[in-house]
Amino acid sequence: MKNSRRKFSAAFKTKVVLEALKERYTMSELSEKFEVHPNQIAAWKGEFLKNAENAFSGGKDKSAEIQLQKEREDLFKQIGQLKVENDWLKKKFL
Repeated sequence: MKNSRRKFSAAFKTKVVLEALKERYTMSELSEKFEVHPNQIAAWKGEFLKNAENAFSGGKDKSAEIQLQKEREDLFKQIGQLKVENDWLKKKFL
C-alpha cells in the first residue's frame, strides 16, 4: 500500500505556528507534541511571518489586486479588438 502525504489544515498550521511564536517549548518539543518535523514548523513559521502584514491590510491581498488589474486590462484589450473587427464587418457588408 502506498503511503500518501499528510495534509494539514490551515487551522492546524496556525495553531502550531502560534505555539512556536510563544517560545514556551523548543522546536523539538513542538515537533514531538504535534508530530511534525521541526523543519516543517520552521517553514510554516517563516511563511506566517512573511505574510503577517496581510492580516492588517483590510482583507486585500496585493497579488490578487495585481492579478485582477491584469485581467481587466486584458479584457479591455479584447473588447477593443472585437469593436474594431465589428466595425470592419459593418463597413464590409453595408
